[in-house]
Amino acid sequence: MASPTQDVNLIGLCDGELDPKKYRSSFLTNKVGGQPDWLPVISRQSPRCGRCGAPLAHVVQVYCPLDASPYHRSLHLFACLGAECSGRSESWTVLRSQCLETEVAAAPSPPAPPQEAPLSATDWCDTADDWGMEEEGDDGWGGVKKDTKAQEEAAAPEAGAGGAALGERDVSCSLRGLTLGEVREDAPAFRPLFISVVEEADLCGGGDLEHAQELLREYERREGVVVGGVQLDSSEEKYEKSRARHGDAVFSRFMKKISLCPQQVLRYCHGGEPRFISEPPANTAPVPACGSCGGSRTFELQLMPALVSLLRRRDGGAEAELEFGTVLVYTCASSCWTAGSGSAAEEFCFVQADPDQQLFT
Repeated sequence: MASPTQDVNLIGLCDGELDPKKYRSSFLTNKVGGQPDWLPVISRQSPRCGRCGAPLAHVVQVYCPLDASPYHRSLHLFACLGAECSGRSESWTVLRSQCLETEVAAAPSPPAPPQEAPLSATDWCDTADDWGMEEEGDDGWGGVKKDTKAQEEAAAPEAGAGGAALGERDVSCSLRGLTLGEVREDAPAFRPLFISVVEEADLCGGGDLEHAQELLREYERREGVVVGGVQLDSSEEKYEKSRARHGDAVFSRFMKKISLCPQQVLRYCHGGEPRFISEPPANTAPVPACGSCGGSRTFELQLMPALVSLLRRRDGGAEAELEFGTVLVYTCASSCWTAGSGSAAEEFCFVQADPDQQLFT
């Protein structure tokens, strides 16, 4: 267990396909796509797009318990694949769910998996010592909270305050568009991929980065894609060209921050500082308060541009119409939870488009 004053940023990397014929995922699994694995006490939920009403596709599942807490804790991100909805915050939904270990133990045991899943893909919490707090950024956004540590049998609320400015609407209290029961058959699904994790500071050593690059090269050879269209060597020349093209200090800082590992699909730092890809509009409203307890929200994670090219439809159809620059997720700073509710709590997300794309509203 690390010191609560230590700042730690965690990087999520795709770590191979999750073949359901070989591996059975659970709420402990960190993954892209597939169907969500709900905690045992949570009813299956099928969120719909706040703009067009279409069923949302499950994009990412992250197991993220908090330090000094008895709760298991998970976040699920969903998005609409409609062409007109791509890149819009109202077309995304973030659900947070929690439960106690005693509730997990009392739940019926699922069938045993055919074989164990690779440890590196399912032990996000074991691989990384902390769900820490990132150094304060020079753009002045984001919330502040005491550090946390992930443990598979730990988790939940209590801590720090947050507050940040961003966002255009609060959908947390309404759970708008959710339906209980079985997952809808017409909900689109992405091919599932494992997410492994590494501390950002460890990338300086090179070993983890080389492993991640080799995994990515193998995936690109097999699928015939280039992740994010970004060179794996992330040369300074590439960064300078991007900076010159956009002439945007915010975008330049974003590119410089991810240049060490451009294939990262997710950044996690509960209570840390988000990395904006462009300057938020001047008229954006503050991040709304938690719809359950009325407390402030704090930054927790963001999805990164490299994820876009990895999202493939499970049914083998055309590539998904899902485009974004980054998706910023803010959650209740105290991670409030009502035992026995049976429903996930809706949190807040803010979508920023890639500066190379123009969205017309």
